[in-house]
Amino acid sequence: MLLITDVTFFQVCMALLAVGLTERVLLAFAPVEMVGRNGWLIKGDIEE
Repeated sequence: MLLITDVTFFQVCMALLAVGLTERVLLAFAPVEMVGRNGWLIKGDIEE
């Protein structure tokens, strides 16, 4: 059986929620060098 056939709608929703929550936490608490304008993890227009 294929792996994709076992994925449910709920699992997809929870994965998207987890990614969004992780991004918000990183943007709030990670150093600017990591997630700032020239960050190596997330490049974003973040006010310092």
